[in-house]
Amino acid sequence: MDHIPILKVDSFLLVSIQVELHDELAMSLQDDLTQKLLKTNSHGVLIDISALEIVDSYIGRMLSQISAIVGIMDATMVLVGMRPAVAITLVELGMTMAGVRTALNVDKGLALLRRSLDEPGRIVAAP
Repeated sequence: MDHIPILKVDSFLLVSIQVELHDELAMSLQDDLTQKLLKTNSHGVLIDISALEIVDSYIGRMLSQISAIVGIMDATMVLVGMRPAVAITLVELGMTMAGVRTALNVDKGLALLRRSLDEPGRIVAAP
């Protein structure tokens, strides 16, 4: 089975999906990511899907579910690199990805995560 690496960058986790994301791999990613988030006490997750040419309704739901889980674990998720064709397909399937923050690329996604740390009401522990 394929494995998607999860890297720690500053106080964030970076997930770059470079293989086709089938159902079993999406479930594995969800489990691995929640464990890594707990272990590293990271404040944000950036998932790069720029290599994905196809995102079906199941994978779209999994990404939404991962975003919800990350939020419950007191972190922010940003999905980056969505191809226009993928965005069109998701909308045609009726999946608006409500609640999922998005950015065009990794740089903009990291900037969004950094800004989320400064949002009012968010308590950030002193180093």
